[in-house]
Parts: sequence; C-alpha cells; structure tokens
Amino acid sequence: MVSGNQLIDLTATEVARKIRAKQVSPLEVLDAAVKRIEEVNPKVNALPILCLDQARERARKLSQTTASGGECGPLFGLPIAVKDYNDLAGVRTTYGSPIFTNHRADRSDATVSKLEAAGAIPVGKSNVPEWAGAHTFNPVFGHTLNPWDARLSAGGSSGGSAVALATGMVWLATGNDLGGSLRVPASFNSVVGLRPSPGRVPRGRRLPAFDTLWVEGPMGRCVADVALMLDGAVGSSPEDPLSFEHSGTSFVRALEDTALPRRVAFSPDLGIVPMESEVAEICAAAAQRFTEIGAEVCHAAPDFSGVIEAFQTLRGILIAGLMEDLLKDHREQIAPEIVWNIEKGLAVTNAELLSAERIRWQLYHRMAAFFEHYDLLLCPTVSVPPFPMEQRYVETIAGQPTETYIDWIAITFAVTMTSCPALSLPAGFTSSGLPIAVQVIGRPRGEAELLRACHRMEEVLGLASQVPMDPR
Repeated sequence: MVSGNQLIDLTATEVARKIRAKQVSPLEVLDAAVKRIEEVNPKVNALPILCLDQARERARKLSQTTASGGECGPLFGLPIAVKDYNDLAGVRTTYGSPIFTNHRADRSDATVSKLEAAGAIPVGKSNVPEWAGAHTFNPVFGHTLNPWDARLSAGGSSGGSAVALATGMVWLATGNDLGGSLRVPASFNSVVGLRPSPGRVPRGRRLPAFDTLWVEGPMGRCVADVALMLDGAVGSSPEDPLSFEHSGTSFVRALEDTALPRRVAFSPDLGIVPMESEVAEICAAAAQRFTEIGAEVCHAAPDFSGVIEAFQTLRGILIAGLMEDLLKDHREQIAPEIVWNIEKGLAVTNAELLSAERIRWQLYHRMAAFFEHYDLLLCPTVSVPPFPMEQRYVETIAGQPTETYIDWIAITFAVTMTSCPALSLPAGFTSSGLPIAVQVIGRPRGEAELLRACHRMEEVLGLASQVPMDPR
C-alpha cells in the first residue's frame, strides 16, 4: 500500500506504472491529490476553480475499468490541471476575464478531450493572466504566487499549471504557448514545459483554425512525464485542420533510444534580446554540460533579424481576430495591455503584414538549414529571473528599457516564429536561489529527439528532484 504523501513524491510516470500494476487505484491517487490541494492551494492560488466531485465520479468509473481488466490509455487515472484558457465540460472557463466570470463550458475542447480519452482526470482549472500575458494575475482570481518565493511572479500564462506541478498538487498540467506561455512559467517554477510543433496537439474551435503561433503543450515535473502526457495528447481532431495523427513510436518509448545529439549550438541571446548576465552564465554552464552526453557544443545561432517586430504584428492580428467584438462591447472590462494589443492588430497595414510573413517564412528556412549542421539550438528560456509580483511586466533588462508589455519574453516568442518544438529545461539557480531554465530547440516535428536529449541532460543536471516543494 502506498500512502498519499508517498504518491505525491512520485513522478507521473511512476504513479501511472503503479496504477497499471494495480498497486494503487485511480481513487486513491485522486485522494492524494485532493489532500495536497487542500493543504497547498490556499497558499499559492494556482487552482482557483476545482471540480473535485466530477473528478471523483470519473475516478470511480476508471477504478471499475481497472477491476474489470478494461483497456487503459497512457494517462489512465492521473489527475491533471486544465488551464483556464481551455474548455472543460461542465466547469467554469473564465479566461481570467470579468466578462466571463460565470461562463461554464458545455463541452471539453479538442485538447482536453484527447487527454480525457487517454484516461486523465481533470481536477480543476489553473489560473491565468487576463486573456494573454506572461505574468499570472487577473481581476477574477488575483495573483498566483511563486512557490520558490511568494513575493515573486509565477510567470505566465500557464502560471497556475506550473505552480500546481511545482507544489505537488497534480502530476501533469496543460499549458498553451503563443509567445512563451508554458515555457516562461516552467522556467520560473523549475518544472518542464514543451511547446510542440504546430498540429502535434489538436486545438479547440475558439482559436483561428489556421494559426500556427498558438499551440497546446504538456507540462510536468520531469521530461519523462512530459513525454507521457504528449503520448496522451497527440492526434488529429476535426476541430483543428492543422492537427495530424502521430505515426511513429510513442514518445515515452523514444526516450529509450540510444541516439543522442552530436553537435549542439548555444546562444546567450539569439543576437536580438538583452539578457541579465547571471541568467546567461547559468544557461551557458548548463549548455556546456551537453558534452557529458557526447555532444560538441558550439556558439552559433541562425539570423533572427526582424523577428520581434514580425511577431508583434502577427500576434496583434491574432488577438484582434479573437477579441475585436469583445472590445466593442466590453472595453472597460479588458486589461489596458490587451486593449493595446487588439488595437495594434486592427491597425496593421498590408505592408506590415507582408513583411511579418516574409520574415517568418525566411526564418523557418534558415532554421532548417541550421539544423543540417546542428542537432539542437540552446538559449535561455527567459531573459530575467522571477520578478516582484506587484509589477505588471518587466520594464528593464540589464539596464535596457522594454518597449511593450511582452518584450521581456522576446527570446521565447522569437522561437515561436520558427515553428520548431522547444522545451524549457531547469538549468540551475541564481545566487538568491531562484530557478533558471535553458530553452532547448529541436528540428521541426522533432519532438522525439528533443525529449530524448533533454531526458539525458536532466539526469546530468540533476534538478528534477527539486520538486515538489512546499511554498516559501
């Protein structure tokens, strides 16, 4: 018999194995999660919307499936957090906005439906910024606190998901990523977040069907758990015309392959962003340790010229397309940064749009050429460590002022523009004990190779054992 506390200390991979071996039931696993949520959630505000009765009913049904020898998906019996940008049937979905304070989803979106079909048990919705952003606070539920230091930002927009993982409330959590929304909070909380290639994980109908900037991705406490969640999330859906079936081996099984990167490139700033020196030093040291798995480490990067302006243009168009009608009817209930973003998108000229698209497709081809010589590209995940939660966003980096509320995450949204998969891997800690992560970027649709390399590097760096932890 495994106690609840012992279950919390295990990885999702280990808990899934125990469920399959019938050493523990989905109900017992859920009970452990509920107990932990009751202990920790009031301290960090990561899961403001809970659906525990619904989760318990689902756990009962799954326990009956186990008893009768029924088929089990890869996430069978595992409690998960669902980000409050994703629809979960019968549960509130607010998007962090007072406009949707009492909105309740009538069906799960394509992303959540895949996870439920794989056996996952949603226990609640994780907190988000209002509509979009990289710092998790909103007028509906307030701030989510960073468990490494409750005075600091948890990152965003998947901040609630990252904190729920880091404090042991769930074993897996959904994230989505436009400009860095799962990579940034993964870094700020010392967990793992994967931004997959567009189409790898299907998206819901709320998003523009042919957009490739916003993707859905898995978050976990270690790389193996992220691979496990990806196995349960991939596939096609009629809701997402860009989604496709996964035809290769499972991502968990791919971790066992012996092929590892032979040549990796590291850049402290991709040649385009300011970077706090301590962050750059920690990431450079972590990148150099790729030699311990047999890789040559070089200092190189493709040309990212123009990518910041191009992303700002394309993001503006995306946000405007999603929210133009809301702006007309609810301007006073929308955060000023989001109003600015909508209006920027509405004001985009043909010349700006053509330039942004031209920069994006040229960058993609430069990346493809770059990966003919290198297996991976490494850089910091964020330019700064976690910052005081009272700040709405970072205004200076290494003494240089930022121009907009998202410029401080430019090193992640630059990578968004490549359409390459990218994983935020814990890399070390600042002198004051705050987590820092390295961003590891792979070839287009190269998730298996990326996960395998990061799995091995996680063993070398030895940081996966840092979570879960009690809030400080």
